[in-house]
Amino acid sequence: MDAYDAGSAARHGPDEETRDAPPAVASPPAPPAPVIPEPRTGVAALSLRYQVGAALALAVVAIAVCVHIGMVFLHVAPLNTVTKQHGKAIDDWIYPEFEQNWKLFAPNPLQQNIAVQVRAQVDTADGGTRTTGWYDLSAQDGRAIDGNLLPSHTQQNELRRAWDFFVATHDAQNRPVGLRGALSETYLRHIVQLRLDRANAAGDGGVVERVQVRSRTTNVRPPEWSDEQVSDRPTDRILPWWSVPAEQTGGAGGAGALRQAEEGVR
Repeated sequence: MDAYDAGSAARHGPDEETRDAPPAVASPPAPPAPVIPEPRTGVAALSLRYQVGAALALAVVAIAVCVHIGMVFLHVAPLNTVTKQHGKAIDDWIYPEFEQNWKLFAPNPLQQNIAVQVRAQVDTADGGTRTTGWYDLSAQDGRAIDGNLLPSHTQQNELRRAWDFFVATHDAQNRPVGLRGALSETYLRHIVQLRLDRANAAGDGGVVERVQVRSRTTNVRPPEWSDEQVSDRPTDRILPWWSVPAEQTGGAGGAGALRQAEEGVR
């Protein structure tokens, strides 16, 4: 039997023996590692009931912060319709813990329209005297600025600053206060002289002897939803007549004097 087996194996060869061997069984794959969830932190770690409570608390804090910021803004803002109507509530919120010693938009923005106007007393060529009508210089500047993408500094500020300078250096009776009072008069007078020369107020052969300036102030109407009542009647502040020096009756002399006055203002 051994010889037969050996001969049989020799006839079939080693490959035949390999084919007769049972196939190897593959080992099963290793199970994946378990995923460990990250622990929840913050509000997410709370239960639903506590999450709702935390959300409500945050909402209350946010509302309180917004109300506080609004109250502080109204406290430091210029006087307006809201502060006039709810001033006591604003003060009760602010004082004494949140008192502020500063103001927003200082000085307070005007709630009035102020128009600067001028007229002249002219010696005519035939020896007579006449008084011109009022020239609304502020309206002229407004028309020059309206629709102008690049208005000049002169159109925007020259007349307004000259009038503010005059008001700041004079009392209610138009008397100068301080050393700069006379300078402000000269500055304003030179500006209106140039405007009158530009408009040819004196006419052919005429000479401007005196000028008079006035301001016409009109209150800005409050919004429709406000119950605030303001007068819509304009109030005038009329200055005395100013004599024009003989050397400044021409346009060139007035321009030179204006430049000198501007240097003094600066």
